[in-house]
Amino acid sequence: MSLDFNADEIFQMAEQIERNGREFYSRGAKRMGEPRTAQLLLGLAVMEGEHEKIFASMRAGLSEQERKATVFDPDHQASAYLRAWADGHVFDVRSNPAQKLTGKEKVQDILQMAIGLEKDSVVFYVGMKDAVPERLGRSKIDGIIKEEMSHIASLSRELETLRHQAI
Repeated sequence: MSLDFNADEIFQMAEQIERNGREFYSRGAKRMGEPRTAQLLLGLAVMEGEHEKIFASMRAGLSEQERKATVFDPDHQASAYLRAWADGHVFDVRSNPAQKLTGKEKVQDILQMAIGLEKDSVVFYVGMKDAVPERLGRSKIDGIIKEEMSHIASLSRELETLRHQAI
């Protein structure tokens, strides 16, 4: 049986992914010994929090039709599934951030990792967009994808700036 998710459910996932990203970056910053890297991670955490607010705002603007459940889910299994997917798919805060961020990385390494994680987010949202029927707000998912792409662009600009400074 295939599940159709509505835009409300996808936005809930997007908010969870952003919360997970914020937590990932915050925990990583606490583990960093190099102050510049720690500040960079804290800045990324703030950006993730801002994205979460944007997605929450977009979700608040959904129509009743877009919020309508597409499957009979009296036990909230679909919601639990979406939360589990968001918790482990992109930013897995259950893993030890110290294993991902050892404190030995250069700022450029952290930016590369962040770009990779954000690219994973875009891929995730593009894939989930197909799970939302057009009549239930599939086009709203484009807003999420554009936000994540702008995040990648910002990180890429910062990485390029640092590369030019190193020359």
